[in-house]
Amino acid sequence: MIQKLYAKNNNPLLLQSLVRQLQDGAVMILPTDTCYAFACHALKERPIERICRLRGIDSRKHPLSIVCYSLSSISEYAKVDNATFKLMKRNLPGPFTFILPGTSRLPKIFSGRKEVGIRMPQCAPLQQLIEQLEAPLMVASLPIEEGEDEGYITLPELIEERWSRQVDLIIDAGEGQTTQSTIIDCTQSQPEILRQGAGELIE
Repeated sequence: MIQKLYAKNNNPLLLQSLVRQLQDGAVMILPTDTCYAFACHALKERPIERICRLRGIDSRKHPLSIVCYSLSSISEYAKVDNATFKLMKRNLPGPFTFILPGTSRLPKIFSGRKEVGIRMPQCAPLQQLIEQLEAPLMVASLPIEEGEDEGYITLPELIEERWSRQVDLIIDAGEGQTTQSTIIDCTQSQPEILRQGAGELIE
């Protein structure tokens, strides 16, 4: 199933329906400000496990990422010192993933690495959904193999063709991007860029 969302003026009843599905453990594909991504309620372990299987992620070796609605909510799920908070404030919302020590608010599946990736994409439909959910989403970008058509991670109709039988819903917010987020490791004394992606970090 595919459902259209817009930058503004979305039907409140539709957003409420999407929130209920996430609360019930749904796995969706939705837009970010970079690639389309698998997503589920970040505090529910079973749908997270399902995404890990779809994405081929071992949570003991690979830090999982969540999308938060606001900077103020991040401290519930990650340990943030003053310098890191100022760095995030300069760059979020935007196409970045900040790796931070996780807190006990997160499910046990996050405890393998004891770290969490924090995202706040500049994507209005996604922001509206998280605001209504009042909880973060766990996200993992769609995979693409070398030489494969980029439409399978950017075009909702091709994403539906490939993944509609493996997820509960696909949210269409128009064509996505191919470049992934910039990853910054903030678990040491100095932040380190692990992957340069779409975001140019303002230090």
